[in-house]
Amino acid sequence: MLLQSQLIGLFGLGDPVFALKARDSWIGWDLEMKKQRLYHIMDAYVLGAVPPYSHLLCGKLIAMLALSNEVRKAFYKKYLNRVSLIKKKKRLPYLAMITTTSALGRSSLYNRISINGFKYWNSIGFTQGSGEFHFSNGIYEGLRAFAEKHCEPTAKQSIWGTGFRNKREVVRKCLLKIGLSDELLFHGIQREIFAAPLGKNALRFLQGELRRPHFYNWAAEDLAKDFKERWLLDRAKRMPIFGDFLSDSYKLWK
Repeated sequence: MLLQSQLIGLFGLGDPVFALKARDSWIGWDLEMKKQRLYHIMDAYVLGAVPPYSHLLCGKLIAMLALSNEVRKAFYKKYLNRVSLIKKKKRLPYLAMITTTSALGRSSLYNRISINGFKYWNSIGFTQGSGEFHFSNGIYEGLRAFAEKHCEPTAKQSIWGTGFRNKREVVRKCLLKIGLSDELLFHGIQREIFAAPLGKNALRFLQGELRRPHFYNWAAEDLAKDFKERWLLDRAKRMPIFGDFLSDSYKLWK
């Protein structure tokens, strides 16, 4: 019997930003400890479910699966015995926490993920409301072309290569070069920040008090079962419209 797999949702993990005040305050970091322990955090830069599963609250399932044993162990396997690029050091690759941010404003996806009183994701604050997404529809491409001709990129570590650090530097330097304020980077739309420690003493580990965190035992299969009993079955009964979904209606190009 051939079983056809279905894409329910996806998440992607990447390096966390270095400067995130709400996160650093919540953990209790000073600058030196952050430099040492930021390595043990990853950021879920994309996370969600696709239709029709999004109608069944499967975004919560994806948010739970991102914290599973399988993800944590995959991180350990990938980075074990790796030498860091800048400091040329080997570190035990313990994934102690995952962070993420809402798309816009507050989020009901993460701040309601609790089962039997245990909260998987913690709301820890908001971003300052700055960024580059409002420089869209070809505007950023024009700024980039201008910056490459008229602006000097900030010096980097030589091992990272040359060029601009990121989009924000490109936009900021262009604005200043043409006589506009870099305050235009502040769009005012704050994003809610969430953190999910992967062990009951993960914060103490990130604060440098412990050599190894005591991880939670969250198998993906168990998390999926908890999600099914807590949300999926009831949602499917109350919102049967998900069964009418047609994949052709979700095509971007026809």
